[in-house]
Formats: sequence, C-alpha cells, structure tokens
Amino acid sequence: MTTNTLSIDLKNPDLYVDAVPHAVFDQLRRDDPVHWNPESDGPGFWALTRYEDIVEVSRNPALFSSAYENGGHRIFNENEVGLTGAGEAAIGIPFISVDPPVHTQYRKFIMPAVSPGRLAGIEGRIRERCLALIDKIPLGEAVDMVPLLSAPLPLLTLCELFDLPTAMWTDLYHWTNAFVGEDDPDFRQSPEAMMATLGEFMTFARELFDTRRANPGEDLATLLATMEVNGEPVAFREFLGNMILALVGANETTRNSLSHTMTAFAAHPEQWDAVRAEPELLRNGVREMVRHASPVMHMRRTAMADTVVGGRPIRKGDKVVMWYIAANRDESVFPDPHRFDIRRGNIQHLGFGTGQHVCVGSRLAEMQLRVAFGILAERVSQFTLLAPPRRFRSNFINGLKNLDMRLTAG
Repeated sequence: MTTNTLSIDLKNPDLYVDAVPHAVFDQLRRDDPVHWNPESDGPGFWALTRYEDIVEVSRNPALFSSAYENGGHRIFNENEVGLTGAGEAAIGIPFISVDPPVHTQYRKFIMPAVSPGRLAGIEGRIRERCLALIDKIPLGEAVDMVPLLSAPLPLLTLCELFDLPTAMWTDLYHWTNAFVGEDDPDFRQSPEAMMATLGEFMTFARELFDTRRANPGEDLATLLATMEVNGEPVAFREFLGNMILALVGANETTRNSLSHTMTAFAAHPEQWDAVRAEPELLRNGVREMVRHASPVMHMRRTAMADTVVGGRPIRKGDKVVMWYIAANRDESVFPDPHRFDIRRGNIQHLGFGTGQHVCVGSRLAEMQLRVAFGILAERVSQFTLLAPPRRFRSNFINGLKNLDMRLTAG
C-alpha cells in the first residue's frame, strides 16, 4: 500500500486542476475502497470508489440520506453553507436534497415533463439547433468548441424546456458556472460578486415564478412553479432551489460529456473512424461517452444508523461520498476501464447516478450527444486537440473551460 497516495485529500479541488487523479482512485479501489478521508474544516468522510458499494448505498435511501437537514448531497453541509456553498438563506431545498417519500412526489411531477411523449418532436428541434451551431464552426481552423457547441447546445435545449428566449442561454451559462464553481476563482471572484450573480438570478426567477403562476403553460418552469407537495403549492424558495438544480443538472452533464468525448476522439481517431463508418454505434455509444467522461464526479449521503459498507463500520451521522468517477472505471465491472471504446457493450454506468436519485434528464442528455456526434460524423473526419484544455477547479464537476481544437472536413 502506498501511504502517500492513500493520504491524498480527495476534497482538495487542486487535485483535479491538471487531470482527474485516476491512479489515486485505482489504488483506492484496490487497497482501500471504503476509505476514510479526513477534512481540515470538517469531521471527515468515507470515500466509496467501488461500483458495488456505491450501488448498495444509492439504493438504500432510508439508511443513507440525501436530505438537506442531514447535510444534503454535497461534501459540504448544505444546511450550514447553503445549496451553492455561498451561505445564502433565500434559496429553498431542491428535490435532490429531499428523501423519499417526499422526493418521490417531486419525481412524479417532473418525470412526465421529460417522458418520451412530452419530448415528442424535440429530437428534430435539437437537430436543427445542432445544425445551426455546427454550420458556424469553421472547419480546418483553430476554434474553441466550448462556446461554439458544448455550452450552447444543452442551454438552448433548456431555453425550450423552460419556454425562454433563446438569447438567454448566455445568462444561463454565466449563472450555472457560478452555482457549481465554489472553488474556482474564474467563476467566483469574490463573495460580493457571487451575491450579485445570485441577485440577478433571483430577480429573473421571481419574475418567471410569478408569470408562470399567473399564466401557466406546458413548460418545465410552469411545472416547477405550480407543483404541489404534501398537498401544498411550492413556495418561491423551493422553486428557486429546483430551478438551480434543473439548470445545473441539465447543462453540466451534457456540456462536459460533449467536450470530454471530443478530446477522446482526438486521442483515439480509430474510434471516430468507427463512428463515421457505422453511425448506429452512437445509439449505445453515448453511454460510453458518459461513463468515460463522468461529468459529475461525486454525490454524498449521510448514514442514518450504524451500518457496514464494504466491510467497514460506518457510524450514524458519518458522511459517505460516492465517487462516480472511480466507479465508472471499476475494472470488475468494465474491462479495460480506462479505454474509451465506442463499441463497449452492456454499459450500466453511474454517470447519472442510480437508485432513487438517478437523473431524470438522462435520456435527453443522451439524445443531445447522439444527435451532435451524428451531425459531426457527416462533416468531420478528424478532431485535433491544439492545447490542453483548462479544467474546472472543482472536486464536483469534471469540467473543461475551453477546448481548443481543429476540425478537419471530411
């Protein structure tokens, strides 16, 4: 056992600035898969790195809580520092930080909004947006693919789901970066700047809430504004929390899966050649894209009673952090796990979570990946990475701030 590696603080956002520390996660899975990680500013947490342990915890919400009052779904305690870690008090509890049975009520309201029937026709509109974005990418020239494709595509889809003007995608981009960027100075330059950003968003959300209450439509914002939980209409605070959750969840997963997959195709051109020769590979291949990227690196639970996970005793009140990015490279589940393989079969990844809190928008995310790479396969013969991308300083989002590439026509 390499003590130096196992003593690395997984909470430290600097650990992820240059690259995901896959070698650290590999060793933890092998030598200490239920690993105690001390905290300089907290009681410490259990780090789960093995697929089977994470599935076990995820599927037992009665024993492992996501509830706000027990700390929520992040390493930090939401009930102490707020949903975004900024100390705000005006934001209510999003449904990701609520346990069953109330969490189940939220899902019953929201699932119809992202059902195949409700999304009928959306694939065609996503294709139209993709075509418009890709038409503007100059092939053969140096470009940054984040503002040209990775960021606008999911945010334009969100504008449709919320029935917002398409021009608002740039505002949503700015806000979501701030919501998840608590450890990145590019996204949170100061507490005052963060409060100003929250103020802008809250003003927008208040107007949206009031408008949708007064004139309800069929959009997702109306659903979030008019739903009832335990027989009571949601308050503005809860609408605000769920809007932040929807914006971050529907954006970051798709955005960063797009970016990481383009870098994977640049590193493995034979995989891109396979897609171009057999576009039908994308139907299952999108699951490999999310597995390999793991855009959300972890989620947290809190033990509600003394228990055992992976042979280690867990005490009531202990924080348990599930490292999806490690489980998605678990060699006992995924042969040759670090290889990006667009032909990989039977991909039951944890990129969208599992159990009660599995992402409600996973199908929509996969649809956008499939459509985008389908169009690119018709036009692009090669992706060339021109410089290493700048990464988020984050232990939560496996994000790329830029992606300087050249796309070769073909």
